[in-house]
Amino acid sequence: MEKRKLSFWEIWNMSFGFLGIQFGFALQNANTSRIFETLGAKIDEIPILWIAAPVSGLIIQPIIGYFSDRTWTRLGRRRPYFLIGAILSSAALFVMPNSPTLWIAAGTLWIMDASINVSMEPFRAFVGDNLPEKQRTLGFAMQSFFIGTGAVVGSVLPYLFSNVFGVSNTAPEGIIPDSVKWSFYIGGIAFLLSVLWTVYKTSEYTPDELHAFEQQNKKEEFVNTDAEPGVTTKKQLLLGISLAAIGALISFLIFENSLAKELYILFIGLVFMGVLFIIASQLRNAKVDNGFTVIMTDLLNMPATMKKLAWVQFFSWFALFSMWIYTTQAVTQHIFGTTDTTSKVYNDAADWVSVLFTVYNGIAAAVAFLLPIIAKKVGVRATHLLALCAGGVGLISIYFIGDKQMLILPMLGVGIAWASILSMPYAMLSGALPAAKMGYYMGVFNFFVVIPQIVAATILGFIIKQFFNSEPIYALIIGGVSMIFAGLLTLRVNNKTKIEIHE
Repeated sequence: MEKRKLSFWEIWNMSFGFLGIQFGFALQNANTSRIFETLGAKIDEIPILWIAAPVSGLIIQPIIGYFSDRTWTRLGRRRPYFLIGAILSSAALFVMPNSPTLWIAAGTLWIMDASINVSMEPFRAFVGDNLPEKQRTLGFAMQSFFIGTGAVVGSVLPYLFSNVFGVSNTAPEGIIPDSVKWSFYIGGIAFLLSVLWTVYKTSEYTPDELHAFEQQNKKEEFVNTDAEPGVTTKKQLLLGISLAAIGALISFLIFENSLAKELYILFIGLVFMGVLFIIASQLRNAKVDNGFTVIMTDLLNMPATMKKLAWVQFFSWFALFSMWIYTTQAVTQHIFGTTDTTSKVYNDAADWVSVLFTVYNGIAAAVAFLLPIIAKKVGVRATHLLALCAGGVGLISIYFIGDKQMLILPMLGVGIAWASILSMPYAMLSGALPAAKMGYYMGVFNFFVVIPQIVAATILGFIIKQFFNSEPIYALIIGGVSMIFAGLLTLRVNNKTKIEIHE
C-alpha cells in the first residue's frame, strides 16, 4: 500500500492555508516594531518586547506536534489545529492595532504568535502525512509560494491603504494610524478564510491507512532515518545539571556586573531547560512514561541530519529576526534621518519598509519553484549556500545605500534567501524523520527557528546600545554576517536528498 501521487491542484489546496498564515506573519513582522515605538518603546527595548513571539513558538510547536501525531477527529489529524489557530489568530489581528498601551500590545503579540504557531506547525507535518516522498519537495515549494504571496500582500497593505485608497498613515502620539489598523483587519479575515479553504478542500489518511503505510515502509525508514542510539537517563541527567549550572552561573555574573536585565531571559531559560531534563530523567528512572518524558527524551534523540541542520537554521533565523526587528528603525534613522514617530517623514519611511518587505516576499514567491530546479542541477546544499550568501550580502549592503529606491536591490538577495530557508532545510530533513513522529520532530525543528529569535531579542538591544551607539543599522550588518555563516554551515550537512521535478 502506497500513498497516491496528488495532482498539482490537490497540493495547491492543501497548502492554500499558508497564504493566510503568512498574512498574519507579514503584518506582524513589518508593523510590530512600528506599533511598539508608536506606543512609547525605546530602540533598545524593542527586541525584548518581541520575545513573546519566539517563546510562544518554542513552547507551542513541539506540544502541538506531539498531540497532532496522536489526534484523530471528524476533521482529521492536523486540520483541527489549523482551524483553532486560525480563529484565535484572526481575533488577535483585530485587537493588536487597537492596543491602548505598550504592554497590551506586547501581550496581544504573545497570543497572536502562539495562535499562528498552532496553525502553522501541523501544516509542515501535513506534507509528510499526505505526500509520497518524491512529491515532498514540490509540497514544501508550494508552501513557500503561498508564504511569499501572502507576505507580499500582507506587507504592502499599509502602503496601499495610504497611497492608493487615501487612508491616513499618521495619527496623534500613542495612536496607531488607520492604514495599519485596516491592514490588520483585512489580514484577520484573509487568515481565517484561507485556512477554511484548506480544511474544506482537503482530506487526510485514516489512522488505519497511516499505520499500513508505516508498516510497509518500516524497514526502509529504519535504514534511511539516521537517528542515533536512544539517550540514556544518565546522559539526560548530566546534561540537565550542566545546563542548569551554566545558566545559574551566568545569571549570577549578570547580576554581579549589573548588566542589561534582558540577558536574564536567555540564561534563566537555560536553567529552566536543565531542570526539565533532570525531571524527565528521574521520571524515566521511575518507569513513568507520559507525554512529558517522551517530548523531553526525543528532543535528545534527534536524527544526525537534523542536528546539523539545526546550526544552519540558528544563524539563518538570527539574521531574519535582526532584520524584522530593526529594518524600520534602520531605514527611518539611517536613510531618512528621523526618529519622530508622529512625523510624516517617519511614517512614509515606515510605509516604505512595508514595500521593501513586499519585494523580498515577492521574490521568494517568484523563485519558490525555481530553487528545486537549481537544486536538481547543483545539489540542495549548494543551492542553500548560494541563497543564504545572497541574503547576507543584501543585508550588509543596506549600510552603504543612501537612496530609498536603491534599497530594493538588497531585498532581491533577501528574497532568494527567504525562499530557500522556507523549503531547502525541510527538503533535506524530511527523509531523516520517522513517519510516526513527523509532527513532533517538525515541531522540535522549530526550536532552531525560535531559539535564535530569543537570543536575538535578548542580546541585540544590549549589543546595539553598548557597542554601536544605539544605531540600528548595525543590527542589519550583524544579521548579514550571520546569514553568510549559516550558508557555510550548510556544507556540513550530509545531504542524501534527491530532488525530482514533477508535473
